[in-house]
Amino acid sequence: MGMVKRVGILGQGHVGAHVAYSLIMQGIADELVLVDVKEDKLRAEVQDLRDSLSFAPHTVQIENAGADYAALASCDVIVNAAGHVKEALVNRDGELQVTAAEVRTFANAIVDAGFDGVWVSVANPCDVVATAIWHLTGYDPKRIIGTGTALDSARLRCALSQATGYEQGSIGAYMLGEHGFSQFAAWSQVNIGGKPLAEWEAEQPERFSFSHEDIEEQGRMNGYVVANGKNCTEYGVANAAARITRAVLSNEHTIFACSTQLTGEYGQEGIWASLPCCVGARGVEEVIHLDLTEHEQELFAASCDHIRGNIAQLAWW
Repeated sequence: MGMVKRVGILGQGHVGAHVAYSLIMQGIADELVLVDVKEDKLRAEVQDLRDSLSFAPHTVQIENAGADYAALASCDVIVNAAGHVKEALVNRDGELQVTAAEVRTFANAIVDAGFDGVWVSVANPCDVVATAIWHLTGYDPKRIIGTGTALDSARLRCALSQATGYEQGSIGAYMLGEHGFSQFAAWSQVNIGGKPLAEWEAEQPERFSFSHEDIEEQGRMNGYVVANGKNCTEYGVANAAARITRAVLSNEHTIFACSTQLTGEYGQEGIWASLPCCVGARGVEEVIHLDLTEHEQELFAASCDHIRGNIAQLAWW
């Protein structure tokens, strides 16, 4: 990875444009290469982003690469935000056929052009699309990261913060499994300030009497609170993608819940699903093993089965 941090973004819809904006305004990228099949939309976003540079932490070179997928091969990270939000408004599996089909149009073109960086894939169903990139290209699976439940875990921490009064960054909590309805909160692992939630509940039962089910449902469904009100989600997911990208570009070894290839964790393998992952310059460096309860392991297995069911619906697989 060179000194210049170069990031490509596939798709300049709501999410892709906000990823670009987050990378600029947080000073994460030095160069952006933006690709979209919609020429007018891409030109508009590139101009709007360039117009913002006077107010950014540092200048960023923004390249309009049209629909030239091979132009992304020189990037350190490629963010795949090629999705169809209207289909996603029904449910997170709504984009299954269209986004998976789109992977076939760009994945091999990019890898065959010599790309050797890290994929950060946002497009839904996130776990299926990340698995598809690997299935089609045979690319190093450790360098294909799905944003997965990084966003849902943030939503869970947001709900816990609202319930407890503690700031989100002081709360350790993960949603695991599919980035979709079958995900679950790993309640056995939740801590606040390093202290297990069960201890807080025992010491301050009135303060911590909130319903786990209600909090978990907020982690799972708050995306639809957003989507139903404005027909998309954008800030949360864009910042999740930007944060993972920063961890790669700066070789941070940061631990996120994100989607990675399973290689036997909790008896599951061959697909992408979310577990806590240590992320650095070469992608997922380590998958963190949690002492999940038997019930949580059953929920994880069921979630993986749902991902496999989605994959089975793709006729070309």
